[in-house]
Amino acid sequence: MHAEEKILTHCTYQDINWDLFRDFYADAYGQASEPDQERKFENLRLGKEGKPNLAGALLFTNNPQKAITGFFITAIWFWENEIEANDYRAAEYIRGTLAQQFKQALDFSKRTLHRIQSGDSFNSPSILEVPEIVITELLINALIHRDYFIEDTIKLFIFENRIEIISPGKLPNNLTIEQIRMGIRKKRNDILDSLAPGLLNYKGAGSGILRALNAYPDIDFVNDAEAEQFKAIIYRPKLEKPSRNR
Repeated sequence: MHAEEKILTHCTYQDINWDLFRDFYADAYGQASEPDQERKFENLRLGKEGKPNLAGALLFTNNPQKAITGFFITAIWFWENEIEANDYRAAEYIRGTLAQQFKQALDFSKRTLHRIQSGDSFNSPSILEVPEIVITELLINALIHRDYFIEDTIKLFIFENRIEIISPGKLPNNLTIEQIRMGIRKKRNDILDSLAPGLLNYKGAGSGILRALNAYPDIDFVNDAEAEQFKAIIYRPKLEKPSRNR
């Protein structure tokens, strides 16, 4: 039994956003979900007997946190390089479907990071100090591959010298950091891994961690088996430090 297949007793098909499911089904399979869309929903292993499972709720309900309260993102932008509980620039609790969480977390990251000129010309376009694909890949990795048996939030922490994305759950199936750096992956959540990319408007295939490393090598990973968490640490480039104005 995988966590994503757990049937939610306090949620029903009335909580499903069927417009979202119809759009997804048409895009993914080139055909209408109606008639018999509840059967098609269940054929995708998203629910059973009128109740969605955890994957179905995370992908298609109007308010997933109503039934699964702990599965969202805590995003905090700190002033310096240490966690200060009562002293930070901005904080958000990012809730909603996985697609909504991904978009809001990416937007939060882009608002907090510096932009730099991409060329020598004054008119050259600015780019993020850390390539957007890196944030994208590691956020998606956290949302899709975290351990949903652990009812805890994903942490997105922005420090002056680094970004930390902390996922509940250690690496699955004896996977090691050396292996993920080589692009080896082992699925933990097969349903989410299969269906979420289309909803997150994400076209990647294979190892997102390898793509992130190819785009920006200055990333470390910590697989903390004792604390049951996996941490991706993206080191920010050294730029001129902004003044601390309040």
